[in-house]
Amino acid sequence: MIPFALVSPSTGHPLKPDGPHALRDAETGERWPVIDAIPYLRVGREALRERVLAHLDAGEMDEALCAILADQDDWWNGPPADPADLITLIRERRTATLRDAVRLLGWGRVGDYFLHRWSDPTYLAGLALLEAHWNEPVCVFEFACGIGHYLRELARRGCKVSGADVVFAKLWVARHWVVGENAQLVCFDAGSPHWPIPGAPVDLVLCNDAFYFLDDKPRVLDSLRQMAGDEGWLSISHIHNRDCPGFSAGKAVAVEDIAELFPDALVYDDQELTRSLEEARAPIPHEPGDLRTCEAFSVVAGPGMRPAPRSVIDGLTLPKAGTHLSLNPLYVPEGETYAIRFPSERYAAEYGPRVTYPERSPGPERLTYAGEMSAPETARVRTREFVDLPERW
Repeated sequence: MIPFALVSPSTGHPLKPDGPHALRDAETGERWPVIDAIPYLRVGREALRERVLAHLDAGEMDEALCAILADQDDWWNGPPADPADLITLIRERRTATLRDAVRLLGWGRVGDYFLHRWSDPTYLAGLALLEAHWNEPVCVFEFACGIGHYLRELARRGCKVSGADVVFAKLWVARHWVVGENAQLVCFDAGSPHWPIPGAPVDLVLCNDAFYFLDDKPRVLDSLRQMAGDEGWLSISHIHNRDCPGFSAGKAVAVEDIAELFPDALVYDDQELTRSLEEARAPIPHEPGDLRTCEAFSVVAGPGMRPAPRSVIDGLTLPKAGTHLSLNPLYVPEGETYAIRFPSERYAAEYGPRVTYPERSPGPERLTYAGEMSAPETARVRTREFVDLPERW
């Protein structure tokens, strides 16, 4: 993991450990909870923070966790999590599956998104973007990392990884089901008065399928650029185009915004990235003005980026040799083959037209990736007919 020094999001003062479950601002005495090595540094949640700290100070760990797992971002419009379900998840977290976790957390369509992200076209676009400009980074930070899909992949490639998200529950799921202990995870708001991780430049800064949600994009981007420092680079994928409305909420941008925010960037059509992975070729960047009709933009920027896409493929987009793969869980038995069954009409409408895996699969249900498979077998892995799922998916 990357040992970031943390500062208070409200004062900017350094935070120091205050027992095993809290951090303290040495100048003001203000305290912030820490559960499962994940600091909770959200502003505007004072009542929740004090309640969680009171539980922690009293040794009531499960009660503290139950309270903090119910916290959501400001875009959430679903029902609140059922406290009884949260208690069940906390009690069974060592044996529960990832599917159990997203169900008991009450994540609905967001849960569908996380469970199947390993094969959705926007995730593959982000992988293809990294692949095209890969330069062997050592330290990686992902902003709005969700439950850690990219962090898991990069950690397995030998990178030291760290991630942040506004929703504590997502980071907690990342810790227990996806990434494990070898990542520093921090919960904070993008709009905090002070960026809680102001120093420690990293080689690569990621932000995938989240940048368009931000209110003050220039300010956050400036913070991300500072993290990349003088030698790092940024990979920001799936930024929704305001002129091509899609399914996601948030505050999309136009090509003029992309040009202004990223004057040093190479800009891609997100769908071009997905197609390039499927077709086993390098992606083609475009001038922002040529992408007015694309659904989403993806960019690489910063002093450390490769100035042109590599022609080398499959270094990141295929698993390591010996990896045990599962048939994409979106396939269900139908006769002698398997057919796709999407988890909802919304999911089918948003992702169905762009998925890379075929409508039917002959199976088998398991496959071990050999690293030197035949072209047809490799294609089945590249297109995510077979996927590398967490052990407790």
